Amino acid sequence: MRLLTTLTVILALVIGMGIWFNHSLQTSSGDLTRQIQLVSSTIRQQDWETAVKHSEKLEKLWEQKAKWWPVFLDHQEMDNIEFSLARVKEYVTSKDDALSLGQLSELKLMIEHIPRKEAVNLENIF
Repeated sequence: MRLLTTLTVILALVIGMGIWFNHSLQTSSGDLTRQIQLVSSTIRQQDWETAVKHSEKLEKLWEQKAKWWPVFLDHQEMDNIEFSLARVKEYVTSKDDALSLGQLSELKLMIEHIPRKEAVNLENIF
């Protein structure tokens, strides 16, 4: 009977941690996506000083929100996002709107892809 109780508690903890992880990942990626959209909108308005500030804030937000992601996620994806952030920073600094917007769009897709990939559903299980 104790074994069954212990296994039930462990299963409940694993399921609870999974739910917490998915929620936290979704929240963090949503915050990052909103900041990317903010940078994009300031670039479309040709407000480069504000775009630089927002891109710096995006980089800080990434460091803050995603510091725990490598524990659960593939490091290659994390590296790709960091490389993309570095390109965004340089494109915004050089005031290249086409490359900046293109790289921001790619970055947004990479960040939005992570919660979908890690979500618990039948597609990801099988």
